[in-house]
Amino acid sequence: MEERLGELLLRENIITAEQLKRASEEQSKEGGRLGNWLIKLGMIDEKDLLNFLSRQYQVPSIDLDDFEIDQEVVNLLTEDVANKHLVIPVHRAGASLVAAMVDPSNIFAIDDIKFLTGYNVDVVVASEEQIRRAIEKYYQATDETSYDDVMSGFDEDEIEWDSEDDALNVVDLEKSAEEAPVVRLVNLMLIDAIKKAASDIHIEPYEKEFRIRYRIDGQLYEVMRPPLKLRNAVISRIKIMSSLDIAERRLPQDGRIKLKLGKGREMDFRVSLCPTLYGEKCVLRLLDKSQVGLDMNNLGIDEEPLDDFLGGIHRPYGMVLVTGPTGSGKTTTLYSALSDLNKTTENISTAEDPVEFNLAGINQVQMHEEIGLNFASALRSFLRQDPDIIMVGEIRDFETAEVSIKAALTGHLVLSTVHTNDAPSTVSRLLNMGIEPFLISAVLNTVIAQRLLRVLCDDCKKPIELPGQTLRDLQVPEDRIGKFEPMRGAGCATCSKTGYKGRVGIFEVMNIGENVKDLILNGGSTAELKTEAVRQGMKTLRQSALEKFMEGTTSMEEVGRVSMAD
Repeated sequence: MEERLGELLLRENIITAEQLKRASEEQSKEGGRLGNWLIKLGMIDEKDLLNFLSRQYQVPSIDLDDFEIDQEVVNLLTEDVANKHLVIPVHRAGASLVAAMVDPSNIFAIDDIKFLTGYNVDVVVASEEQIRRAIEKYYQATDETSYDDVMSGFDEDEIEWDSEDDALNVVDLEKSAEEAPVVRLVNLMLIDAIKKAASDIHIEPYEKEFRIRYRIDGQLYEVMRPPLKLRNAVISRIKIMSSLDIAERRLPQDGRIKLKLGKGREMDFRVSLCPTLYGEKCVLRLLDKSQVGLDMNNLGIDEEPLDDFLGGIHRPYGMVLVTGPTGSGKTTTLYSALSDLNKTTENISTAEDPVEFNLAGINQVQMHEEIGLNFASALRSFLRQDPDIIMVGEIRDFETAEVSIKAALTGHLVLSTVHTNDAPSTVSRLLNMGIEPFLISAVLNTVIAQRLLRVLCDDCKKPIELPGQTLRDLQVPEDRIGKFEPMRGAGCATCSKTGYKGRVGIFEVMNIGENVKDLILNGGSTAELKTEAVRQGMKTLRQSALEKFMEGTTSMEEVGRVSMAD
């Protein structure tokens, strides 16, 4: 490339033959690259050289001095590889990695990067000086172990299993799980997930591949593909960390890992293992106590719905239900309510499956179905423990619903969750379980439905034009059309090209007033309950999502994804 670069610059009359000769002499004496010497000797401007290379190789150029790179992206390559090929990762988007290189024609370097990272490589050109400055800046900023560092110490020939073989040598498996590269890989995975604010880690074995994905802001992203032969060692390492039976591969298992991160911060990982066709799939749920704001005012509920919810939980008896799909933040809402109610004068007991966070001053009970300790039996026990407030993890059957309602009828406040689409349909769900309408109307104080929608990235969101009819179809109020700027995320390094960074809750709080109680008693439909609740001031999930859209917090697509039309 060096000889060809000089010839091309000479042919384009960008430099003279004398300048090329002098730069080549300096290169021979001192080493380095021809382009760098041309810049040092003042024969060509750095930007002019970049523009020339960009045109020549038909790839974009980049000014690294004006670009801030995410450290997590830099860590995809080791410092040795970056120096060897004079390359720096710039940003990652889906399955593609954009890398800045001095020599975009170096196919061997591109193949090497693709192999080491597992990403498709899109090349941009940058000057040697800029890349060297970037390597010095970003790799001195961290001494952390990268995925490539971990895998460089692993010899695939050291470990060999046949996944079809039911005869398992436990001693060999334990030994392999304690191998340094395996331990470092698992530690790297856990720490990386924490840094990326992932809520879940999915470790998935397939017939010909082994992949690891993180759920970030509600969406799954693939982050690495370790060698297939590592699957049993990685799973065994996680089992050892969570005190599970490494010899059991045919039945599901559940456990917990506690990780101390320093400065008093602890992270819990809830571990779930399930046997699949090609090995055990492992899902880890990240539970960070320090990041859970158990404060009712931090939930994001608007003032009026929050007053309704607080009114429901501060009644001396009755039932408050939180509804929404898995991962919609129901646990955070319930724990926030319990923290608000937690006083020395109150006896609070909870039945949970699993117990996600330990709350001081609250008696929390973990369910164990295999020994007969389920929600219903725990509730019966609670009623003999002089309770004031009871929290049930989920009402999923008639028996649990019946005991919960009896507790609410006998002077206790009961908090729980139900899986329904919105607040009004909770009544239908209880009726389907076999609960009589008069009991529902007698005990139900408040129902709150919630969802989590993604927040637009502040660094790349920008106004867009949307037709008035599109906004009307989305149910934006007619008087607001033209009065706000719709926004959309363009995608940048900060948000890994997704356009979103973080999530916010939307809520639908239905107070069970006298008119709603009458409708329940008279067999009113879900639509009638919703109409009456809205008439009394309930803001629906769609209306709550639209407020976030009109504020510029989220996009039109997110409104449609998380909420149904009213």
